[in-house]
Amino acid sequence: MFRYTLSRVGQALIVILAATFLLYFMVYAMPGDPVAALVGENVTLDPATRAAIEAKFNLDKPFIVQYGIYLSQVFQGDLGTTFAGRPVTEVIVRVFPNTFRLAVLTVGIQASVGVVVGVIAGRKRGGALDHVVMVITMMLIGVPTFVTAFLVQYFLGVQLRWIKPTVSAGAPWAELIVPALVLALGSMAFLIRFTRSGIAEVLNAEHVKAARARGLSERQVTINHILRNALIPIVTVVGTEFGALLGGAIITESIFNIPGFGQQVYQSIIRGELAPTVSLVIVLVVIFVTVNLLVDLLYAVLNPKVRYGDNV
Repeated sequence: MFRYTLSRVGQALIVILAATFLLYFMVYAMPGDPVAALVGENVTLDPATRAAIEAKFNLDKPFIVQYGIYLSQVFQGDLGTTFAGRPVTEVIVRVFPNTFRLAVLTVGIQASVGVVVGVIAGRKRGGALDHVVMVITMMLIGVPTFVTAFLVQYFLGVQLRWIKPTVSAGAPWAELIVPALVLALGSMAFLIRFTRSGIAEVLNAEHVKAARARGLSERQVTINHILRNALIPIVTVVGTEFGALLGGAIITESIFNIPGFGQQVYQSIIRGELAPTVSLVIVLVVIFVTVNLLVDLLYAVLNPKVRYGDNV
């Protein structure tokens, strides 16, 4: 187990380093003038002022030198500074809690509804309820998130005034429920279908028949023998979704004006801020890799038969 964890941590470090290099190069190669984005497109700078700005942000140096300077700063705990003069760590501390709350609510809705409805549909496979669930989930999967977000915002927020069309600056829990529901719909529909298939596959397995033969109730059979065996792939889906949401849901955050992580990454890319963009995405990669590692380690807890070999 220790060697497996050490191996995964090593893989994570390689992924993070590769991601930083590729992202730094992609942002560096993007068309546009970072200095113009900083001072304004219509502002004309004299050569001396432009040179001073480029020197301050290392824009006058070759790509590989800029990347080397950036990495050395990261290893010292400095994630860089935005063009506005704010440390990236300060920006992360300001916006990440909003995205975290949104991700927790979204995954909570997705997991609770998705698993329960999926279990019911899987146990009633082929019945009328199962057909209704399949049709509804297909519709939810087919509708893009930004369409649902605009419709919910317009009808519930603008026309009926049941909700606030945009989220307040502090992004309180109560105001994030509707955006979280919008985000959860597509993933929830996918999870329902995924859970249904897993439950239906295990339903007539030999160990389930043996459990019924021992006189266990259907509730005990479902929880201890059917759901437990179908839970590992479900945890993978939910864990991956949670990691992705912590990276920020750019479209939903923009529509509901949520000052979150995804919106901050988008703004940094538009402004051509090399170090801040890469630093923000590094945080995203670290979170995603960490969540996936925790999901892998959780397998052994959910199913004691799962063991990790020393050569993994």
